[in-house]
Amino acid sequence: MRRTGAAAVAALVATLGLAACGSGGDDGVELTWYINPDDGGQAEIAAQCTEAAGGAYTIATSLLPSEASSQREQLARRLAANDTSIDLMSIDPPYIPEMARAGFLAEVPAELQEVALDQAVQGALETASWQDELVTVPFWANTQLLWYRTSVAEAAGLDMSQPVTWDQIIEVARTQDVVLGVQGGREEALTVWINSLVASAGGEIVTGEASDAADVEVSIDSEAGAEAARILSEIGQEGLGGAGLPTSTENTNLADFQGDRGSFMVNWPFVWSAMNAAVEDGSLEQSVLDDVGWAPYPQVVEGEDSRPPLGGINLGVSAFSEHPQESFDAIACITEPAKQANYFVTNGNPPSAAEAFDDPAVQEAFPMAEELREGLEAGAPRPLTPFYTTISIGLQRSWHPIDQVDPESTPATSTELLRSILAGERLL
Repeated sequence: MRRTGAAAVAALVATLGLAACGSGGDDGVELTWYINPDDGGQAEIAAQCTEAAGGAYTIATSLLPSEASSQREQLARRLAANDTSIDLMSIDPPYIPEMARAGFLAEVPAELQEVALDQAVQGALETASWQDELVTVPFWANTQLLWYRTSVAEAAGLDMSQPVTWDQIIEVARTQDVVLGVQGGREEALTVWINSLVASAGGEIVTGEASDAADVEVSIDSEAGAEAARILSEIGQEGLGGAGLPTSTENTNLADFQGDRGSFMVNWPFVWSAMNAAVEDGSLEQSVLDDVGWAPYPQVVEGEDSRPPLGGINLGVSAFSEHPQESFDAIACITEPAKQANYFVTNGNPPSAAEAFDDPAVQEAFPMAEELREGLEAGAPRPLTPFYTTISIGLQRSWHPIDQVDPESTPATSTELLRSILAGERLL
């Protein structure tokens, strides 16, 4: 049973003392928080927590690049140089094992770990961990839903109050002359899709959390891998994702979904905010928005729960920060459930705290809040490995374009490629 966020944070404040309200004021402690781009929400939270600290510290924000891979590169380079100017970091989950293995992350205090374990959804906790240890603190979390045009689902006779399978929506696309919204471009989104298909079929791309490349067990050459390949190949070879499938992204999917051939789309909750904004500015008809429904991520195996994608941002403290205590105190403030709920409403990034989904403002702005929370509890993290970048690029190379994916050979081919790269026998 999770404690309420207010009780959990109060307990943490009592234990850690939040830098003892004044002990740092005379020191002029300024913390630098490296943030990913958003709509200003992290800077606003930094200002709120600076005020709440009562002089113990101030938080300044520094903006990272827009691409997650570029964020990783900038942080890794500076941390490798023992840069003491970094205190807090907003980190994309796939890169956390790499930073933990390299010794770049300060140890999360036990009291803060307890609060995180009490309040965060399971998926966020998994992405914040490495080798069964919480090495970062969940901040906001993300998952995909199955978005659908209710008119298409009704015409196909699908009961969307019940879980649907990939095979069912593929059949709708075949018979109704509509386009499925899937991310087939050669980029991270394709890895995300493959990972969720494999996990939903009961498999893994990589087994275990090996610290050495030579010990990484690539396990995608399996029945689950073959099933994932079958789904991709059917969509690709039959043109069910539209003419732009080889380069399709989350944004192009949304544009197609809003068009005359829109049907089903797997995508993140930003699409709801985007569609509402489009209605407000007159670029989208209200009737299109009224035709939109949402459901859990499709099942791969009928009757077996799906494992939707997981994303978001977790917070870490640099191992080279000169102010680790104040930095973790700041994280305790930043991740309060009420702040996460407001961040969701104002910036569109879902909370990691389970109770934040019950906030009335969240429920009003995102009527699919409960489905998002359930998806975050059931979601599948991308491979928890320090070699994630290598694995992701290798998958994109061997599983793209998806109209050339072969269930009989692609899982084995990609396994051979990944193993040879990890062994240092080949280069990407």
